[in-house]
Amino acid sequence: MGKIISSPGKYIQGSGELKNLYNHTINLGTTFMVLATEGGMKRTKHIVEKSFEGKDKKLVFEIFNKECSKEEINRLIEISKKNNCDAVIGIGGGKLLDTAKAVSYYEKIPVIIIPTIASTDAPCSALSVLYTPEGVFDEYLVLPENPNLVLMDTDIIAKAPVRLFVSGMGDALATYFEARACNISNAKNMAGLLPAKSAYALAQLCYKTLLEDGLKAKLAVENKVVTPAVENIIEANTYLSGIGFESGGLAGAHAIHNGFTVLSECHHLYHGEKVAFGTLVQLAMENAPIEEIEEFILFCINIGLPVTLEEMGIKEIKSEEIMEVAKASCAEGETIYNMPFEVTPQSVYAAIMTADALGRQYI
Repeated sequence: MGKIISSPGKYIQGSGELKNLYNHTINLGTTFMVLATEGGMKRTKHIVEKSFEGKDKKLVFEIFNKECSKEEINRLIEISKKNNCDAVIGIGGGKLLDTAKAVSYYEKIPVIIIPTIASTDAPCSALSVLYTPEGVFDEYLVLPENPNLVLMDTDIIAKAPVRLFVSGMGDALATYFEARACNISNAKNMAGLLPAKSAYALAQLCYKTLLEDGLKAKLAVENKVVTPAVENIIEANTYLSGIGFESGGLAGAHAIHNGFTVLSECHHLYHGEKVAFGTLVQLAMENAPIEEIEEFILFCINIGLPVTLEEMGIKEIKSEEIMEVAKASCAEGETIYNMPFEVTPQSVYAAIMTADALGRQYI
C-alpha cells in the first residue's frame, strides 16, 4: 500500500497577515463568501474590506450559526449559490473552519482558512467534523483536498482568550501519541493510505515543541503579546498537529473525545480540552510508562488542561454514564480501532477510570 502526506496549498503565518488577504487570494476567486461569527465579524470585517478596497472583487459576508452541522452547511450552500460565489473564506475557530471546508467541497470552489484562534488542528486538514445542531458528534466528512490557503495572523491569535490557545495545545498533545499507535498497528491515516515517515517526524516535533514552549507561550498570550514561543506554539497547534494527525493517523484520543460528547456535563468544554483527557485515557489503555504519563499530566496541569473527570465537569461519577461514553468511543468506524490491540467498551471504561485516578494523584 502507498504512503501519503497531505498539506494545504499554502501555509502563511505572521504578524498582521490578514491585511495582505487580497494579495494572497488574488488568483483564487472573484466573489468571496466570507464566513465569521458575529463577534469575529466585528473584529475582522473592516480589515478584510480594507484589504480588498478598490479591487475588482466582491465580498459576501455571512454570520456562522455556531455548529458545523449538515443543516448549517446546506444553509450556506444556498447563500453561496444565490450570490454566485466562486470561493469561500472562513474566519474563526474549528467548527466554523470545518463548515467553510464542507461548503467548498460541495460547491467545488476554493477555500481560504483564517483561524482567529489556535485552538484546534483543524485548519490544515482535508476533514470536516460534523455535529448535530445540539453539538453531539455526528460523523467525519473526509474531503478530497486540503484547503487552498491557511493564513495565520499571529497578532489576532495572540489576542484571543487564553483558554482557547491552551485548548489548541490539548488537541495537539494527542498528535504524537495517536500517530505512534497508528505506526505500531500499521493503520491507515485519514487519507486512506499508510503514513509517510515525514508525518511521524512532524508529530514528534509537535510534542517536543509543546513541552519546550507551551508554558512560556501561555504566559505571553495572557499578556496579549507575541513572542517566539507563541509563534512556535501557533505553528505546533495548527500546522505540525494538522499535518501530523491527518497524515499520521488518529487512534484512541479523538474517539474518546467523541465519546464524551454524549454527556451534557461536558458540552461546556472545548474540543482540545476533551482531547487532552482522551489522550490520558489512551495512555492508560496502552499501559504507557509511568514516567511518560507523569510528564503528560504535569504539563497539562501547568497549562490548565483537565486530567480528571471532575475537571471535565463530571461532579458525580455514574458508572452507567461512563459506560455510555465508552460505548460511543467504540462506535462502528471509530478511530479507536487503530490502536495496536483489541479494544472493547469495557477496556475503554477501565482506562477512563484509571486515567481519572492517575490525574487525581497529581492534583
